[in-house]
Amino acid sequence: MTLQRRQFGFNALAVLGAALVPSGLPAFAKSGFEVLLAQNAPAKLNPAPYLISEKLDGVRAVWDGTSLRFRSGRPIVAPAWFIAGLPSTALDGELWIGRGKFDQVSAAVRKTQPVDAQWQQITYMVFELPQGEGVFADRAQRLKLIVQGLNLAHVQAVEQFRLPNQAVLQARLNSVTAAGGEGLMLHQSQALYTTGRSDALLKLKPVQDAEAQVVGYTPGRGKYDGMLGALQVKTEAGLRFNLGTGLSDELRKTPPPLGSTVTYSYRDITPSGKPRFASFLRVADEP
Repeated sequence: MTLQRRQFGFNALAVLGAALVPSGLPAFAKSGFEVLLAQNAPAKLNPAPYLISEKLDGVRAVWDGTSLRFRSGRPIVAPAWFIAGLPSTALDGELWIGRGKFDQVSAAVRKTQPVDAQWQQITYMVFELPQGEGVFADRAQRLKLIVQGLNLAHVQAVEQFRLPNQAVLQARLNSVTAAGGEGLMLHQSQALYTTGRSDALLKLKPVQDAEAQVVGYTPGRGKYDGMLGALQVKTEAGLRFNLGTGLSDELRKTPPPLGSTVTYSYRDITPSGKPRFASFLRVADEP
């Protein structure tokens, strides 16, 4: 099969197999900013030790006290009015428009020239004080007071609440997802501030998700002849598999570059450790 490089934006040699992937690829992509990342919640979880919030389908954004950045550390070009009233205190949160509107907010915040009309729809939903002192319950209360003091309509503290048992937790999850939400986040109320992927923070969704690094490409066949068939990806634990389900025709023509991080959904894990029914969701916040 002859692949025409002009058809899409990746090196055609790369689709011939992982053996042709440059050996100098960086390790699994890590954020430029050390932030807390969630683990998937186990089955039959007791929610009592946690503060719980809705999982927002937005773009992760860290305010470092002077500038707004993706978790990769790359600056987010926001309008001057959007960041003018933000504090010198560092904040962590999501740029969010509403349930089911990730593509809309993602397109807005990645522009090199911000469009005011788009940013007017965005709210900075903050949920953490990076490197803050005390346990999360204390930090959440302090964060709420900071946001109240800002008195900015486009900056809101994410609501944190408690639930008494697993049955009520499941009922709340069902209610949120039925209304178009993604799921729930559970943060151990007595956890000190930490970074990296940790069970101090859990995500609870009907379908689980995870991240992997793009390490190669598989050529398409049939109707995808001349395009990408699947992404070859590697998880943080070093597991490799092909990810083809969920890719749009646009992504098959212009795939994420080698080394970028993608998010995929899955139902459960096979005996060999691979995700079952893995499906591409999106390119992660920033490669």
